[in-house]
Amino acid sequence: MHVHNMAITSHITRVGPTMALLVCVLVFICKAQAAAPAVYILGDSLVDVGNNNYLPLSLLKANFPHNGVDFPMGKPTGRFSNGQNAADFLAKKIGLPSPPPYLSSPPPYLSLTGGATPITGMSFASGGAGILEETGGFLVKQALSLGKQVEYFTRVHDKLVTQLGPSGAQAHLSKSIFLIVFGSNDWFAYYNVGSLAVKQYNPQQYVDRMVSTFKGLLKTLYGLGARKLVVSGVGAIGCCPIKRKENRTGECNVEINYWSTKYNDGLKIMLEGLKSESLGLNYAYFDTYGAMVNLFQNHEAYGYSKIKEACCGIGNLKADGPCIPLATYCSNRTNHVFWDLYHPTETIASLFAGYLYSGSQQFMVPMNVEQLLAL
Repeated sequence: MHVHNMAITSHITRVGPTMALLVCVLVFICKAQAAAPAVYILGDSLVDVGNNNYLPLSLLKANFPHNGVDFPMGKPTGRFSNGQNAADFLAKKIGLPSPPPYLSSPPPYLSLTGGATPITGMSFASGGAGILEETGGFLVKQALSLGKQVEYFTRVHDKLVTQLGPSGAQAHLSKSIFLIVFGSNDWFAYYNVGSLAVKQYNPQQYVDRMVSTFKGLLKTLYGLGARKLVVSGVGAIGCCPIKRKENRTGECNVEINYWSTKYNDGLKIMLEGLKSESLGLNYAYFDTYGAMVNLFQNHEAYGYSKIKEACCGIGNLKADGPCIPLATYCSNRTNHVFWDLYHPTETIASLFAGYLYSGSQQFMVPMNVEQLLAL
């Protein structure tokens, strides 16, 4: 690096002050481009960018049309969306490329072999995954649970230590953003037909189990160097098309929404406690539930006329079947809240990523991602 800088200085001396100014500006832009060295994504299908493509037993995949109809080149990538998802939009706002799926072949982290440019992120997110180990297997046969995703991150951590040295890896990770989106599938599993959990735990016991499991895994991430967490609460999942279709009037499922809010209450208390006992840890919590309810109540002001039915699917509210090639999809994706039975459209993902990055305390507590990055 020292020799390279000397060469630049020598060249600047020859070309004069105007070129010198231009080079300085370009160097400044390159340095200022990203607000964090990397963004690491742990989560479920809301932020999966293709890991499930590589899980042979998974029943939940999106690497076929009509998914990706609004993605560049109209390409289905494994994102459960008509286009990009919240992970893509958040990475873009931070100034980084979308983190690649960890399971892609060959795994991108294997290329970390002593180069000068460290990794800029990785996605471990997996459709159907839950906080609890058994959730994904029950729902979709195969998914990467939060515990498994943390295990895979451990391997990336070890590669970073090899590449950058212990202090370099710690500096990299302490400034990186960790987006963690979990919990919805645990509740879908609890209230699913044939659920064993509903026989083993009452809803409050289930909340406590989810929160304690989550805390243990966040402590593991902290031990591996994570210092800036962005944690999403569970949304108003009882208002997804798959749940609305259970009611003749298309109204939301009140019970699953109620327990989602009780889980969120426990999650917020847990995060406050974790911060108080973890030196240097900071977090931004996204009130996904509040953001969704606000959207439903004020949908016309936001430009959304279709808040109940999916854009792509089959049957009642297009929620009798998933978005598969045989399904039909709406011509106007910008007025739909939901893309399919469970997932938001690209425009909703963009809206919520905006809340994450620079939103007020209406939905972001105790701070947003922009404020978290400034610490």
